[in-house]
Amino acid sequence: MSRVGKMPIALPAGAEATIDAAQITVKGPLGVLTQSLNGLVTIVNNAGTLNFAPANDSREANAMSGTLRALVNNMVNGVTKGFEKKLQLVGVGFKAQAQGDKLNLTLGFSHPIVHQMPVGIKCETPTQTEILIKGINRQVVGQVAAEVRAYRQPEPYKGKGVRYSDEVVVLKETKKK
Repeated sequence: MSRVGKMPIALPAGAEATIDAAQITVKGPLGVLTQSLNGLVTIVNNAGTLNFAPANDSREANAMSGTLRALVNNMVNGVTKGFEKKLQLVGVGFKAQAQGDKLNLTLGFSHPIVHQMPVGIKCETPTQTEILIKGINRQVVGQVAAEVRAYRQPEPYKGKGVRYSDEVVVLKETKKK
């Protein structure tokens, strides 16, 4: 059996989970998230503790129990604490400005870039070169951060571009004569 799938999830105070035949819904102080269920996994709610088990002895059921457990754990963490990604702009004249549900970027192109934030995602700019992307859905927060980073990825010679705050950019040595 999957080692991840064996571990139960303890629901913190303020979070509750309801299990239907087709989906699981997790409610918390920050919002509500739902995930569709797979028939290969059985979920049992024992007084605030979620237990996952494969429905049969197949390899697919074993793998799916660990996958579904990880997804539901991310949902529980999202509705209680939330997730955030921090991006940094490195380069002369690179700046960001959050206006409502839009992010205005100046990244050295001839035109400004306006990125529309999806529903449930908040964007903040503490300084002109820092971007904070926050939300309750871990997958969407990571996807939005990757889309913003894709506008100008860090280049390997000077390191200019949009990078994650914990990202290490290895710089190449320039060509010698």
